[in-house]
Amino acid sequence: MEENQKTNTFSSDFGGRGQRPMRRPMREPKEKSEFDSRLLGLARVARVTKGGKRFSFRATVAIGNLKGQVGVGVAQGVDVAGAMQKATNKARKQMIRVPIVRGTIPHMVEAHYHGAVVIMKPAAPGSGVKAGGPVRVLAKLAGIENITAKLIERTGNKINIARATLKAFSILKITHNSISEHAVPVNP
Repeated sequence: MEENQKTNTFSSDFGGRGQRPMRRPMREPKEKSEFDSRLLGLARVARVTKGGKRFSFRATVAIGNLKGQVGVGVAQGVDVAGAMQKATNKARKQMIRVPIVRGTIPHMVEAHYHGAVVIMKPAAPGSGVKAGGPVRVLAKLAGIENITAKLIERTGNKINIARATLKAFSILKITHNSISEHAVPVNP
């Protein structure tokens, strides 16, 4: 009789008679945003108070629509998700438009932001994005297909590098000469 009771314990764990446990209702799918986002950096930071240290998270998020708009936001929050959401909202408010001519930038540009120095040059079609770190992420999010960029390593601070890149993008101007420089020769 004891052996019989041991074999029936499986069905009694789930409410008897072999019933399965209730399933949770599925979540509704989130609305797809028009912007792609990438996390550039995440750090745990502390504020020292009389009662000890108060920890929070700082998120740096880059967003872009792959059609010439890009932005960077930095925000703090009690948890990682909250910090990322705040940073995304800030990036959306601080977006800039990047002029793109035939998949690249119109002319060479150099920008400084604190210790970060970024040099960007237009590249021939098919050469791709030759850049590293935050410069590469921002160029791809902006929709630039061909670019050569050099990050002069005076700093390892990703936030300053991203801001120098945004400054360089904001300096860019489309001129008649820049369009003719990138013109593709047509055989008659």
